[in-house]
Amino acid sequence: MARLLHLDASARRTSFSRALSAEVAAAWRAATPGGEYVYRDLAADPVPHMGEAFTELVYYTLEHNITDISRYGEAVRTPEQAAAWAIAEPLLAELAAADGIVIGTPMYNFSIPSTLKSWIDHVTFPKMSLRGRAFVVAGARGGAYGPGTPREPYDHEERYLRAFFEGHFDVEDVEFVHTELTNALLDPALARRLPEHERSRAAALARARELGAALARRTAPAGSADSAGVSPGVSRTADANGPAGGTADANGSAGGTADAAGAREAGAGR
Repeated sequence: MARLLHLDASARRTSFSRALSAEVAAAWRAATPGGEYVYRDLAADPVPHMGEAFTELVYYTLEHNITDISRYGEAVRTPEQAAAWAIAEPLLAELAAADGIVIGTPMYNFSIPSTLKSWIDHVTFPKMSLRGRAFVVAGARGGAYGPGTPREPYDHEERYLRAFFEGHFDVEDVEFVHTELTNALLDPALARRLPEHERSRAAALARARELGAALARRTAPAGSADSAGVSPGVSRTADANGPAGGTADANGSAGGTADAAGAREAGAGR
């Protein structure tokens, strides 16, 4: 049975990145009627910043060459470490159980929200591998940061995540889709670029649905008609609830137009 983990990191409940990630997840769920789905809102239920006890767990696994995710709990030796592990363990279990992972994240100040970074910190241990999983990142930027644009060098969102997934998680199956120039709805200096934003948004929503369907094929169990050969994850009971039952949120309904009141993804493009 295929399993999807869906994360959102935007501080705004109605945001472009949430709209895109919802489209990806909805397309996956439509194509995977028997699949398991887990949703976690990192803004509504933030993961705390890691403390010293968590770093002790990480260093113990490194010193003792523990690379099997199911054995990380062996590093717990003190009450403080037990408390730190109680935070990390369910996050790791959700991640390890997933065949596909969808992350909705805006660009904040050229990078990712601290809520997403805290989640990453708590699910990352030395020499771990998630090879066989597939990631889709649905993002939003206030400006334009695509290839060939003047602001491309300032994109430390996609560049960081792509390098991280490959370097730490051993995963190269990563797709990105972005809505750009969201600040054109608010910033008078960008008003002339509003048509570019609208085209970017429409293209991103369409691409998100394509990526969700493709993710369903890649995460289909081996031997099924839609299987793309992706290895299944560790068994885990899923939460059937999510942010949308197949449609995007208020600022991202497929085929609709955005309004200025809910349009801004805080970023570096303003």
